[in-house]
Amino acid sequence: MNPIITRFAAVEDLDTLLQFEQGIVAAERPFDPTLKAGEIHYYDLKALILAPDSEVIVATSGSEIVGSGYAQIRLAKDYNAHERFAYLGFMYVKPTFRGQGINQKVLDALTDWIKQQGISEIRLEVYAENEAAKRAYEKAGFETVLEKTAV
Repeated sequence: MNPIITRFAAVEDLDTLLQFEQGIVAAERPFDPTLKAGEIHYYDLKALILAPDSEVIVATSGSEIVGSGYAQIRLAKDYNAHERFAYLGFMYVKPTFRGQGINQKVLDALTDWIKQQGISEIRLEVYAENEAAKRAYEKAGFETVLEKTAV
């Protein structure tokens, strides 16, 4: 088995990353009845890869991309104690590679990039009913700050 390596994503990775995006959408549909049917896109992945205020990381096994995630530097609200924060998203691991610590490797690579940007506040969103994701992020050191409720 090949070791898992993380690297910055390139525009040439877009076909695979677009497939990952649809995997994320499929996984989240059971938690969000407001998502419209058919193919939808959450992200402008090319813009995230090219923008100076964001970084997309991929995890590879040999030449195969098996996981992903992004961090984007955002301005905080005036009422926050921090001026900027890093927002994480696009966290995905191919089903056949899950349980191997790949998500943590992607998180570590993103956290390293975030720290290099001088940012200490990191945020992400998880559906309240997505217990597996919540456990994974708690294991990585995240804590719940706010849960939103929809009717």
